[in-house]
Amino acid sequence: MSRLRAALGVFVADVFASVPRRDQRAKGECYLRGLMLDGRRKSIQPMAARLPDGDMQALQQFVNQSPWDPLPVRQRIAERLSHVVRPEVWVIDDVSFPKCGRASVGVAHQYCGAVGKRANCQVAVSVHAATDTASCPLEWQLYLCRGSGRTSPSAAAGQASPEAVVHREKWRLALGLLDTLAQWQLKAPVIVADAGYGVSTPFRLGLQERGLSYVLALQGKEVAHPEEAEPHQPSYGGLGPPTLPRYRTPPRAIATLAAEAGAERFSEVTWRQGSKGVMTSRFAVLTVRPAGKQSLAAAQESGGGRGRWDGVLPVQTVLVEWPHGQDAPTDYWISNLPPATPTADLVRWAKMRWRIEHDYRELKHGLGLDHFEGRTWRGWHHHVTLVTAAQAFLTLRRLDPKGGAPAQASTRPSTHSETC
Repeated sequence: MSRLRAALGVFVADVFASVPRRDQRAKGECYLRGLMLDGRRKSIQPMAARLPDGDMQALQQFVNQSPWDPLPVRQRIAERLSHVVRPEVWVIDDVSFPKCGRASVGVAHQYCGAVGKRANCQVAVSVHAATDTASCPLEWQLYLCRGSGRTSPSAAAGQASPEAVVHREKWRLALGLLDTLAQWQLKAPVIVADAGYGVSTPFRLGLQERGLSYVLALQGKEVAHPEEAEPHQPSYGGLGPPTLPRYRTPPRAIATLAAEAGAERFSEVTWRQGSKGVMTSRFAVLTVRPAGKQSLAAAQESGGGRGRWDGVLPVQTVLVEWPHGQDAPTDYWISNLPPATPTADLVRWAKMRWRIEHDYRELKHGLGLDHFEGRTWRGWHHHVTLVTAAQAFLTLRRLDPKGGAPAQASTRPSTHSETC
């Protein structure tokens, strides 16, 4: 750390330039050193004890009470990392932070991925820029269960804005994060997410409305019609409301449609080099008409309402994996990219979600992402911003060990077409 003090100082001066006071920026640099130094616990008290210039009270005030805005800091980090990483995908995900009590903002009894069951925890939605060789978080938002903002009056102190205490679904938070990144003039490549987001038709429509391409994991139990299915108009019997167009057969599970396609339709695809050799499996691309309740409602709305809708469900691309040795397909992804998109590209983007597990491992186990002991909205977002800055500094050092000059703020990150 002593060898990197000069480089860290340059980095802090750049990404914390929006923080108005010099002493605040110095505390930020001190906090980053505390996060990156060895130590099992990365909360303020043990970090202050390890740092030669550590002042626990000053760091507490800087993180929990100081009104500096974390968004411009995250924007500068996102600009620098996007320029260097040149991501092929943006990965949307959520991560949990177990908590013993319920006094902290956003804590609720909900599913906690960190322990594999329902427990008291906080959950954050995040967007990460990723390639197979590098990744970094770009933006965060703390998720509030319905009513969780009202159950902790003490946690509301220091809220950054009235919106901080309003419940919003995770998919809405994710779209909001993408809108923020668009305001920062960052160009989104392909959007990737797990099935928790992939099964949400409103989320997929939100991406479509924003002109974003996506490859989202899907559950095999989701229902659809084959591409060639066409609705028909039943004859009107003369009584009651007019009959509506409908498909002659009920929709079937995507897993069923994939199995009926036959194993001979699947071809072998290699997408990257793993630690134990090349990653290879069998894939096929299907075109189907999603027919769940949300899909029907969305199609009717876009068709001018239930009475004017022609009954035709839109076609979408589904990527299916049928690994060697398995009796049936195992994994599914839905995409708004055309069916002619090379299967190898779809596979590479779908599988690139693995990379953020590296982020979480480094952010949590190495940099103390889940070690924050404060209770306020402001404190949580300050801590997450500082952890993101520490990870960004380490990522930049790995990609450019000589520590070149910072990229200009106006540098535009590459678009998907330029990257590929």
